[in-house]
This record gives sequence, structure tokens and C-alpha cells, in this order.
Amino acid sequence: MIEPLALSFEVRCGVRHAFETWTSRIDSWWPADHTVTGTADASVVLERQVGGRIFEREPDGTEHDWGEVIDWEPPSRFSYLWHIRRQRDDATTVDIRFTAVTDTVTRVDILHSGWERLGAGRGQDWRDRNFGGWSTLLPHYVAAATVTT
Repeated sequence: MIEPLALSFEVRCGVRHAFETWTSRIDSWWPADHTVTGTADASVVLERQVGGRIFEREPDGTEHDWGEVIDWEPPSRFSYLWHIRRQRDDATTVDIRFTAVTDTVTRVDILHSGWERLGAGRGQDWRDRNFGGWSTLLPHYVAAATVTT
């Protein structure tokens, strides 16, 4: 088994705001360099329901599937299959939980697993690459979710 990626951090906002920023406002903070096309004029869509798609839409309407929502428990948790640049059969699983620390601080826990579906060598390589991806993606989310007073 390939060890899951486990990430945990806090953001200065309430749980509902943290959840909504990730799910409803994903297009406002997801950076272009983390998309299939790499272009700023593409949009990122997360359909907020079990079975909902996560995808990128180019201005001409072309869509690139990234994943599928498999659990939906607002505002505390959601999970999805993640297969950007791969076939759905090679999807990994991302589980994101939002837990109140205080009324104005939320802990976000991410568990990204299922690397063994990609095979021993390939799975470890994808895991390592995704660790780097999460490291550069999450500051964008934190900046978008943080509530300043």
C-alpha cells in the first residue's frame, strides 16, 4: 500500500465559509497553473452534489473532466474521485473535512488516497507529484477563505 497524503491546516473563517469557498467559489481561487489547459480564461466547476462533476471549461465550451463528487455533507465534509489527466479507472480519492476550532477558525483536513490503483512505481510518482501540487495550491485557497476584520 502507498501511504495516503494527509494534510491539515487552519484558516481564519467559520466552517460554513471555509466549505463554501472550496465548493462554491472554487473558480475564484483555483490557479491556472493547476489546470489542464493552463489558461486563465478557463473556468473550474464543482457540481455540488453526489455524482457531481469536477471539471475545467474552456471559453469555447470544451470540457476536461477532473473528478466526481462521491460524498456530500455540507458544511463539514465532501469527497471526490480525482482523475485529472488520467482515466476515471485510475482515480484517487480525496476526502476533505472542515472542523470548527473556534467560531472564526476552521481546521481543514485532507486525505488523498488510492495511489495503489496506479501501480507501485507510477502510484508513488503521482503521490509525490501531488504533494507538490497540494503545497502550491492550498495557499490560494487559504487566501480566498481567510476573513479579515
